[in-house]
Amino acid sequence: MKKLLTGTALALLSTTSVAYAAAHAETTACLITKTDTNPFFVKMREGATAKAEELGISLMTFAGKVDGDNETQVAAVETCIADGASGILITASNTSAIVPVLEQAKEAGILVIALDTPLDPADAAHATFATDNFLAGELIGQWAAATLGDEAANAKIAMLDLDVSQPTVGVLRDQGFLQGFGIDIMDPNMWGDETDPRIVGNDVTQGNEEGGRRAMENLLAQDPEINVVYTINEPAAAGAYEALRAIGRENDVLIVSVDGGCPGVQNVADGVIGATAQQYPLDMASLGIEAIAAFAADGTVPTPTEGKDFFDTGVSLVTGAPVDGVDSIDVAEGTDRCWG
Repeated sequence: MKKLLTGTALALLSTTSVAYAAAHAETTACLITKTDTNPFFVKMREGATAKAEELGISLMTFAGKVDGDNETQVAAVETCIADGASGILITASNTSAIVPVLEQAKEAGILVIALDTPLDPADAAHATFATDNFLAGELIGQWAAATLGDEAANAKIAMLDLDVSQPTVGVLRDQGFLQGFGIDIMDPNMWGDETDPRIVGNDVTQGNEEGGRRAMENLLAQDPEINVVYTINEPAAAGAYEALRAIGRENDVLIVSVDGGCPGVQNVADGVIGATAQQYPLDMASLGIEAIAAFAADGTVPTPTEGKDFFDTGVSLVTGAPVDGVDSIDVAEGTDRCWG
């Protein structure tokens, strides 16, 4: 899969922003991420910082202490409102609990853009710049099913999700994976309600390696014969691998993930992860800063990608073992396009 951004849309947004940058040198933008340690958010901050410097925008950055830290994010939004920011870019830890304070920001005339993780409801933001997270999950699900072939009917699957609050990004990836694998999903707005016997269970990871290891250990205690592992992101996948290696099963379990960071792509090359769906956080953040510049200039609000309710920043499946019927890029190209 190639990036889904159209050159025309990118050029239009960029041209508009650059044209007004000089006249709005005092424009202030806020970037609020889930954490400041995950390489995905590090790259997002780099993209926002570089674009803000280019356009002469003052950028304030904030992050939660851990994935799921809504309280710190609420305080960050309140600071942005008090400081008169023109726009807020946010990857929300709790996609529903953050909405009231973001509504306050909108009432104060601030542009609110969700990055990567849609809000709940999605229209609580003026716009969402994101990977098609359902598609990202669907791609790794299709790849896993095709790799197993007939044995997909007998799979024993561990679902390593993000957080008990079920942020939208976690739900979308989880449900996309199941659909891609050929498992009927129930309520598409939540994970964990499926009845397919191939699913051993769901556990949460907080999107980090320690959480991935702990969740994998918990699910192995339920069924030590798990042979497919879906993970919300690559740090969680690395933790799951360590738990499997501790019991000598690292070579007979298929792990799939989402992110496409350089460590994750290297793990694909090393056989730790079978396939990962690569997303592009630098594009999300830099385009978000351009959108804030345009909004500050003349009130322009970004529009979604045609046929979607968000601005799609692209996704590609990265694997060293391509399968028929599932578009992918190889590890070399994934490395060229990775981050972190």
